[in-house]
Amino acid sequence: MITRSATRDALLLWFGSRAGLLVATLLGVTLGEYADKWRKWDAGLFITIAQYGYDGEPGRPADDGLPAFFPGLPAVLRVVHLVVPDWSAAGVLISLVSGAVAMVALARLAELEGANGWMAVLALLVFPMAVFLSAGYSESLFLAFAIPAWLAARQGQWPQAVLLAAGASCVRITGLFLAVALVVEFFASREAPRRAGWLVVPFMPLVAYSYYHYGRSGDWLAWKHAQEAGWGREFEWPWEAWKTTWRSAMGVDDFAVAFRMEIAGAVVAVAVLVWLLVLRRWSELVYTGAQAAALMTSAYYLSIPRSLVLWFPLWVLVAKVATRRAWVIALYALISGPLMLVNTARFLSGAWAG
Repeated sequence: MITRSATRDALLLWFGSRAGLLVATLLGVTLGEYADKWRKWDAGLFITIAQYGYDGEPGRPADDGLPAFFPGLPAVLRVVHLVVPDWSAAGVLISLVSGAVAMVALARLAELEGANGWMAVLALLVFPMAVFLSAGYSESLFLAFAIPAWLAARQGQWPQAVLLAAGASCVRITGLFLAVALVVEFFASREAPRRAGWLVVPFMPLVAYSYYHYGRSGDWLAWKHAQEAGWGREFEWPWEAWKTTWRSAMGVDDFAVAFRMEIAGAVVAVAVLVWLLVLRRWSELVYTGAQAAALMTSAYYLSIPRSLVLWFPLWVLVAKVATRRAWVIALYALISGPLMLVNTARFLSGAWAG
């Protein structure tokens, strides 16, 4: 049963953690400089798309990687920029608001599963890669659509579920995996076949986005080819991807640290998949397994730890265990919380953080 306290606890944890993070990271800079500290890596690319479109900034060399980023966040950035002139601040604000929506939905989903909702929220917030929920990245916005979509599906509210999932599909390619998982959830829950037509809706944004780039460049798969051009995400057998990543992790530079994080993330991902398999949670296994398969068959591991932020079934499972054994969440927070702060410092310093 979902209680009102789930919403209250989720919001207290979210805004309380944001306030703590603000205090911890604001020292030594002015407010004007603070927003720019968060304009690192992909955050700057989202702003470029919002400002100039997928052709990039006029007068500068074209960035073949831009189509890899779906238009949901740039579109919201353009709207928020109308009232928040600073692009970096607009991105941080979007993550702040959408993160609040996502945390409330996560708490409610956990309670629907019989767990303490606040534990699921806390587990996510102290995860080492939770820094990306605060930056002007697409994680928070995606979760603000994806978790409510899953919650609606679990409650049999399929029109709401597919419309929210379509929103998620506008934000990240991960929305495709969510759409497939919803198909599995629909049939596993023995819904009336006459309602199955709704399941097409979350796939439509990907079709529309592919059509847009076909009209622009003649390439239906521009978003996929952009990932290959920008980040080397070409198909490779999983054992070859592992070997390449392992060799890179044995170096002594800063990127070697990042590759070690990738390996740790892959180990966690496989453990979660086995966990879901043992529990026979087929729809969640499809959602997470499809992401893991895509990431572990690239030329090398990239952003696997960060993708775990989007694995809301994981945080619900952690909450279910911690609800029965409270020491689990305490021990987890004591270990993971400091790592989250370290990774946040890495991100703000410009280092690759996941």
